[in-house]
Amino acid sequence: MLMKENKKVYIKDLVVTARVKRQIVFLASLEAILIVISMRYLPADVLGICAILMPYLLIYPMALLTQPLEYLIKKYYENDARKILKGNGRLIKVGITGSYGKTSTKNIVTDIISDHFFTLMTPASYNTPMGITRTIREMLKPIHEVFVCEMGADKVGDITYLMDFVKPKYGIVTSIGSQHLNTFSSIENIIHEKMQEIEMLPADGVGFINIDNEYIRNYKIQNTCRIITTGIESKDADYQAKNIRFSKNGSEFTVEIAKKKYKFTTFLLGKHNVANILLGIALAVELGLDMKEITKKVASIRQIEHRLQLKKINGYTFIDDAFNSNPVGSKMALDVLSMMDGKRVIVTPGMIDLGSKQDELNQEFGAYMKDRADHVVLVGEKQTRPILDGLKKSGFNEKDITVCKNVNEAFAYVYKNFTVKDTVLLENDLPDAFNV
Repeated sequence: MLMKENKKVYIKDLVVTARVKRQIVFLASLEAILIVISMRYLPADVLGICAILMPYLLIYPMALLTQPLEYLIKKYYENDARKILKGNGRLIKVGITGSYGKTSTKNIVTDIISDHFFTLMTPASYNTPMGITRTIREMLKPIHEVFVCEMGADKVGDITYLMDFVKPKYGIVTSIGSQHLNTFSSIENIIHEKMQEIEMLPADGVGFINIDNEYIRNYKIQNTCRIITTGIESKDADYQAKNIRFSKNGSEFTVEIAKKKYKFTTFLLGKHNVANILLGIALAVELGLDMKEITKKVASIRQIEHRLQLKKINGYTFIDDAFNSNPVGSKMALDVLSMMDGKRVIVTPGMIDLGSKQDELNQEFGAYMKDRADHVVLVGEKQTRPILDGLKKSGFNEKDITVCKNVNEAFAYVYKNFTVKDTVLLENDLPDAFNV
């Protein structure tokens, strides 16, 4: 089976982890034992058929039998990581969570403070217990002064567990929405779980929250620690961004803090990135950086891969927003696209993991494209039907809608029908699962 998978061509390469290797060895050993035993009782032709079917039939028994071993290995590594953290008492620990924006905020925070502090952040999307464990055991050194830890959650209890694991003094909640509604069951569960990032901070800790988000703004925090608020629309925020402007060069905006105003520029695009930068600015001030230093660092923040990243591909201008699209971010991406030159094109398979609201939210996504995109390329006929419905209901010109069967067909269409003067927004990842 593994050899067969290795021959297939996927957008993302198959990765065989250490755990999978252990399971393969166990499965092969189990199959070999059963074949040896069966040789005494079964004729050769029947034995041959059994040998072919065994790998498929033994997958679930293998998973069940190896589960205790995998649990013990996981706990051993995790306990080792806890000891490393406990042994570095001077380490400043920052926890970051949110339905959207946590990875971007993690990168932004690290870019702002890294010249002032020797900083380690969890790489890529290492936001699970094992991902954080690997980061601590393999990358955290005694010389590090700040550990910026992204914390992910797709079910009740995840943030509670990670907060108990890492025990940060500073906590950031970027946003709360309907992401992972399938596994959380209700928005109330999502809100409560994400806000554990603030509620589990120590009494001398500091929480940073984006109060433009209605779920965060309306939540009654059960903690006496200090809370610092940020926002764009919220006039009562401690840090408020105003006069935001976008161009192909990035963004510029003003931040008002205690009635004082500071001008900022950044290569990053989108209001949500400005909101994330606000959280980074607030944390940096709290950690002792002066505003002149912060302004300079914000101007040099690196573009974040696959998050409204402006790039050139084969001479064409792309806005790469391919990482895990969500209802809030997708609208902001379309707002950015609407300000670009030439024909404005969006390529998308739509949004996923939105529970019972998925079709409704994708339909709204389609309707929002009106007057913000000139041409829509949908990837996957079945997957994108709600978007198509939203486009039609909004009055979008159907001649400017193209439905492609797969990713390769979509890119071929773009290269054939548009020019290097146009701008193409890639909204959400384009995995093989959408090629339907």
